[in-house]
Amino acid sequence: MARQTDDPKHIRLAGDRIDPSDRHLTTQQGVRIDDTDNSLSVGDRGPTLLEDFHTREKLTHFDHERIPERVVHARGAGAYGTFRAYDDRLAGYTCARFLTDPDVETPVFVRFSTVAGSRGSADTVRDVRGFATKFYTEQGNYDLVGNNFPVFFIQDGIKFPDLVHAVKPEPDNEIPQAQSAHDTFWDFVSLQPETLHTVMWLMSDRALPRSYRMMQGFGVHTFRLVDAQGRGTFVKFHWRPKLGTHSLIWEECQKVAGADPDFNRRDLWDAIAGGDYPEWELGVQLVDEADESAFDFDLLDATKIIPEEQVPVRPVGRMVLNRNPDNFFAETEQVAFHTANVVPGIDFTNDPLLQARNFSYLDTQLIRLGGPNFSQLPVNRPVADVVSNQRDGYGQQRIHVGRTSYSDNAIGGGCPAMADEGTYRHYAERVEGHKIRRRSESFADHYSQCSLFWNSMTEPEADHIVAAFRFELGKVREELVRVRVVDHLGRIDPTLAERVAAGLGLPAPKSDGPATEERSPALSQIRGEACPVQTRKVAVLAADGVDAETVRGVITLLHDRGVVTEILGPHEGGLEATDGAALDVDRAIDTMASVLYDAVLVAGGAGSTETLQSDGYATHFVAEAYRHLKPIAALGEGTELLAHAGLPAVDTATVTKVTGVVTAPDSASVDPAPIAEELLELLSHHRVWDRDASSVPA
Repeated sequence: MARQTDDPKHIRLAGDRIDPSDRHLTTQQGVRIDDTDNSLSVGDRGPTLLEDFHTREKLTHFDHERIPERVVHARGAGAYGTFRAYDDRLAGYTCARFLTDPDVETPVFVRFSTVAGSRGSADTVRDVRGFATKFYTEQGNYDLVGNNFPVFFIQDGIKFPDLVHAVKPEPDNEIPQAQSAHDTFWDFVSLQPETLHTVMWLMSDRALPRSYRMMQGFGVHTFRLVDAQGRGTFVKFHWRPKLGTHSLIWEECQKVAGADPDFNRRDLWDAIAGGDYPEWELGVQLVDEADESAFDFDLLDATKIIPEEQVPVRPVGRMVLNRNPDNFFAETEQVAFHTANVVPGIDFTNDPLLQARNFSYLDTQLIRLGGPNFSQLPVNRPVADVVSNQRDGYGQQRIHVGRTSYSDNAIGGGCPAMADEGTYRHYAERVEGHKIRRRSESFADHYSQCSLFWNSMTEPEADHIVAAFRFELGKVREELVRVRVVDHLGRIDPTLAERVAAGLGLPAPKSDGPATEERSPALSQIRGEACPVQTRKVAVLAADGVDAETVRGVITLLHDRGVVTEILGPHEGGLEATDGAALDVDRAIDTMASVLYDAVLVAGGAGSTETLQSDGYATHFVAEAYRHLKPIAALGEGTELLAHAGLPAVDTATVTKVTGVVTAPDSASVDPAPIAEELLELLSHHRVWDRDASSVPA
């Protein structure tokens, strides 16, 4: 077996890596094979012999090479990387060295996922996204098992089976797949108002990430940092992407699911393979234990956030993902996360949802990965030394030596011995009370933070939330369920309820007004600031007769800023340009779709424009991009395609930018720099939010 030897940590994380190049095919026992196409038989047409051990081994392994699918988070993508603390600013709060020592570079494996769908579902469904990070620290493995929402549907883990049963396909017909737009989910929501805050996030653009690389992550729960003296501080964890937080539009999501159901997974893989390593900043919200009851909500309630205006997020470190897995099954599928995998300096709180997860995650891995030794799988192995008396069982990979497998012992010299430093010490907390099944009254407000979220949205974001409720509830056949949900919306905000009710043909519910007038600008994704444009994708439409000089100039300037361009033509191969040189086509336009790109650039040239105008697919491509509020640029005669697509008239006298459409004069000698700069500025804001494209058919 080929084994990498240059980096001991890499060996531990990757295990034995088999490179088939310059190797001979063998059985599982290492016996070389000269034919794997024909079974051993009696003569050319005789029966297959039972002694054919190669055929039996090959078929047996194939019959058993699938493992149980994750109940939730089944569809995922993963990558390796590193984390490093900025400085020692957390040293006064925790003894977790990977969070306090900037000289320590900690390997990580991150898995992103959708929640409700099966492994075969699409990436762009409306759903929560998992954001789980395994830190391979010197003190042991720490798993930060989070989501791209900071809140969860339920307050107590005992309700988790009910939630998942409700959102999964309905049991009588196994329909619908990977969707919350059906009766059983909304019936559950309508009877469990604690779900409403997360449902507001689910109906927002947060449920439709443009990319895993442009998605926030949250630890969801309130955890506890513990310092060397045993003092505790409440903490919430936040991941913020370097590229900004951006989303798709729901109409795009549905089309992307058909054009490329692996859209988010492919995006992550291609970015890392191309050297555009995604980055996130880890931030924390810290709350002194003396302030535990200083809020108008309970810190232990996983359906609540701490508004950033009350407790700012402090940046503490940086994570970079820089290596794709070598084998999806061995790594991304077999990685096992567990909320109870903590290291010295990080501890739990009495959050009832977190307590249940601490039981459920381990229980799940035992059945999914075939027994208690799943931590020995390469992707799950700690870089810290593992010495224990836990022996035997399915999948045991280690050869334990010695006569004793118990503590205390004398025969084995008392080994393994107890450590007296660097050990995990649970936070000392006094707990007393009667055994009851009852939730604290401090968990009872289910509407105020929903209203806070709604109040904090910009106009486009609010419009999308209304449209999402109309779409989802429009799939619900039980009218009583619709009525109950709309009644809950009335308690959040009367305007929200009225707009949703109008779309469903229901009367607006009575309302006493919004649950709160407060807002938190940090909850909005549309904040106006420019974001990095690296890895943004621009489709360049061109055909034979293209003015290649100007379009090449714009493409070069875009590439210099890290933007990815793809030339789409009526056919693959080369296009004839007006200057006699060929312009290479990356893809045929009818194999792609505008929803797979962030912007469109229409090349100039009379011949090119004439061909594109005669192609209904190209015309639709431009109109659809305009409808989805994407930046568009057109060079010279290329502006005629915009008019042909029914878009508003544009000025071609100078380089202009109107409602996110950049146009250049009808000249082959135009300077590409102003065009590229205008397009880059538009890309930095993701979409043209002030464009009214509601009347554009696409």
